[in-house]
Amino acid sequence: MELRQLRYFSAIAKHGSFSKAAEQVFVAQSALSHQLAQLEAELGARLFHRSRRGVELTEAGRIFLAHATAILRQVEDARASVMNVAGEPSGKVVFGVPHSASNALALPLLQAVREQLPKVELELTEELTGNLVPQLRSGQINLAVLFDDGSLDEFEQTALLDEHLSLISSATATDRPQAAVSLKQALALPLILPAHPHGVRPIIETAARQHGLPTPNVVADISSISILRTTLLAGMGHTLLPVMPLQHDLASGALCAVPVAPALTRRLVLCAAKHIPLSAAATAVVQLVQGLTQTLCTNGAWPGAALIPIEA
Repeated sequence: MELRQLRYFSAIAKHGSFSKAAEQVFVAQSALSHQLAQLEAELGARLFHRSRRGVELTEAGRIFLAHATAILRQVEDARASVMNVAGEPSGKVVFGVPHSASNALALPLLQAVREQLPKVELELTEELTGNLVPQLRSGQINLAVLFDDGSLDEFEQTALLDEHLSLISSATATDRPQAAVSLKQALALPLILPAHPHGVRPIIETAARQHGLPTPNVVADISSISILRTTLLAGMGHTLLPVMPLQHDLASGALCAVPVAPALTRRLVLCAAKHIPLSAAATAVVQLVQGLTQTLCTNGAWPGAALIPIEA
């Protein structure tokens, strides 16, 4: 198996066409087809379905594409790291951020990288946390912000901040609490939560077990912040989330938030795969994110977030 075969395969998958892929990688279409045939023979599997409309990945092809993408990215990272030994960090960094954290972090991070790391190409991907984990593990992405639920030992971790969860309801909901509620009261309300194992769901379920309380009264599993927001505004239930993802509607008065006691928090950590060395560009982004999240906490730009206490 050769790197050029992986590049050719990735180009075909991207364009859905042998002719367009051949143009991108600057080889004859016949040579492209020959290399793909060799690759399929070595793998013992067809990677594409061929039709009059072009080509589509088979199930084997979809699985192989994730590995090919990760390998090619690591090759580029290795090249960039060697070239940057004595110079300014440069190269591409693919950064995964959960839906519920992107509202706070995405734009400030893009602006900071552009200003402080002008030679770094930052690609942001917004995903569910449950989807970010396998992508990080395989090397499809270089870094990801995840929530520390005790299951991240396989990754290198840099703790960033803690976020408090609030009970959030429609301002017009007849059953919305007017003041702080107990965890027991919150769990008994009709709740709209991300599906397990995404987002805050494991944190809430763990807290219920630890306090000997019934499982949350979940009336809808919704892992999309935009859809969850719509259902809240429609008065279909309540949610337990940090305030930042819904800050606009809270500020406008369309939604209301009250504290929960005992407090529920989630810890955001920046993660990288232990078995894949970070490029100089990725390392620089890690350092930048640490300082950026501290700034966003201290200047109030990330409501509901707090710096992690330093242990004595």
